[in-house]
Amino acid sequence: MEAMEDDSSEVKDDHNHNYCGGKVRAALSSQVPDGVGAPEPVCPTVPGGEPAKRQAKPWSGSPRGSKFMDSDTGSESSEVSEPDCSAASTEDKFRLDSTSKFLLNAMAIEDYRKNHWPNLEEAIDRLLIQNFSDHISVSYAQIYGYVYKCVCQQHSELLYSDLTSKITAHLQQVSTQLQASPTENLIENFNIALTQYLASLQCIVPVFIYLNKFYIESKLNRDLKEDLMKLFADHVAEEHLSKLMPLLIKAHSMPFQVQPSTMASVVKGLYSLRPEWAQLAPALFSSFIPQIHPPTVESQLHDYADRDRKLQMELSMNGFPRGDQSRKRASEDS
Repeated sequence: MEAMEDDSSEVKDDHNHNYCGGKVRAALSSQVPDGVGAPEPVCPTVPGGEPAKRQAKPWSGSPRGSKFMDSDTGSESSEVSEPDCSAASTEDKFRLDSTSKFLLNAMAIEDYRKNHWPNLEEAIDRLLIQNFSDHISVSYAQIYGYVYKCVCQQHSELLYSDLTSKITAHLQQVSTQLQASPTENLIENFNIALTQYLASLQCIVPVFIYLNKFYIESKLNRDLKEDLMKLFADHVAEEHLSKLMPLLIKAHSMPFQVQPSTMASVVKGLYSLRPEWAQLAPALFSSFIPQIHPPTVESQLHDYADRDRKLQMELSMNGFPRGDQSRKRASEDS
């Protein structure tokens, strides 16, 4: 009777028939291989006498998988390792993502070519060839909307390339027309081309301000207007500079051969395109643009006075009298 009480004191059965007595633990400990610590109780109790939740504890290592003890049955369950397919699935997913991105990008570019750029190209053509006497109806809000959509759809680089290519082609046509112009009309025709181009930029640059702000300035570290001015300098002005500069110098030496407003517009335009061109004819550019010559120094005042007297003599000899000197005060005679 006492032996039965001893056994019942060491082996206790909970509601789920989990045996957690000392003898069972001793029996389990005797089956553990050497080098492996004794397992903890399979069904430890929590305060209050309630049995703990079932837990799966690793039993022993095995080359075919890990063995676990089921708290309900007390039997061992094996988890057999299966081949790892994660690398293959990742590669397949990467291929699918790349393919889908390529197709979406191709569809976006096709939409740009069919819907956005043709409208922008037509508007640019109308702005480039406009005449001051003609009224051109252009929706600047619509153009700005197309530019905004192109930039938001990651077509900034493509849009900038198309814009510069379009304007370059136009400037090449302008240069060809100037080459066919008579020499005596080259200054006037160059002034018309330059003035018209500058007027077009005043319309083109504002509607492309979104492209300028989020692509040209931020990524290229440049400015749209400066780039477009450089295109005119490269494809028009520089092509005709060797013929244009001698004509300007000659016209400057012969007053009123060319209208003063035309001379001032061409000279100032050339200086705005490339200031270094002023060094080709400093006397010409200094007549229309200040601070071309070095600053005045006191030691050269007599030279400046001699130049002024020489200029006055030349003007009087060419039919520009000094006017009536009879009423000049005697105290001012020199």
